[in-house]
Amino acid sequence: MGEAGVMGVNRSGPANGIQMLRCHLDSFEAGRLIPPHKHREYEFHFIARGKGTVTLEEGTFPLHAGMFYLTAPHVVHQQEADQWEPMDELCLHVDIIPLDSILAVSDDRDWGEAWELVEAEECMRQLNSMPALPAPDQYDAMNFFLTAYIAWRDHELGAYSTIRQSIIQIMLRAARAHNVTQIRTALPSRDMNAYRYRLATQYIRDNYARALTLEEVAGGLHICGRQLQRILEEQGGETFCGYLECYRLAQVCTALTHADGTVEHLAIQHGFSSGSYLHYVFKKRIGLTPLQYREQQRLNKLTDANTAEVPYMQLLNTKY
Repeated sequence: MGEAGVMGVNRSGPANGIQMLRCHLDSFEAGRLIPPHKHREYEFHFIARGKGTVTLEEGTFPLHAGMFYLTAPHVVHQQEADQWEPMDELCLHVDIIPLDSILAVSDDRDWGEAWELVEAEECMRQLNSMPALPAPDQYDAMNFFLTAYIAWRDHELGAYSTIRQSIIQIMLRAARAHNVTQIRTALPSRDMNAYRYRLATQYIRDNYARALTLEEVAGGLHICGRQLQRILEEQGGETFCGYLECYRLAQVCTALTHADGTVEHLAIQHGFSSGSYLHYVFKKRIGLTPLQYREQQRLNKLTDANTAEVPYMQLLNTKY
């Protein structure tokens, strides 16, 4: 689509052109796997809906709506949608091109003030050092992706300018999201607790299927267990153990509705120590045994009931 913006390193040194190559929305059906692949350019990935995983050189990482990651040129990556839930991913492909030759033959135009070039240098430094790991979209870069995508799709008046400005905002906000120090100091204490709550609950959801402790989650946030327990109770009205148990049960309910695994198998698969303990917790929380719940869901499907999953949705009335 042509050159979308210019970012300089310094006035005497080289500048870089940010060229937008293409943008697209990929919809992954539940369980769909995209084999390992790579691109010659940078690709920003924004998870717009659903959940799944991405496999990079460093390992496999969970994805969910509101996260993004950046793959540099020739970085191999593989995406897979969740077994039960589809995933939508917005993708933006850009190329970063040295503009020495362009500037040499062009007239002596001013490509930006000194402060703008310093900001550009810092942004490029952040992007080049950014780990290829998924992260929360803390600064709403995805909204600017949508703005650029709509401008391109609808051939809006001034689409070029809109896309150019949007791409610069995407790159700045993506770089800013990995600047942990800036994130921590920018949030007042009340907002920080809400932010920690989101990080903690997402960590629980990403790791619920294995043995998980309050201290482990708190350690990842660099706070003590008592402080995390207080945040969970204040922000969500639930203890750590209660939240973890409810989320595990929610996943078991989904599996009971869509699969034929045994209770023992589902227990191990979703973080419970045994089938008998899952049976006990399930009956206590939901009022049915796991097999009774499965039978109820199948009967509801046969009768086309709209309340097929009401029991477990009521269970998850906790603030997520």
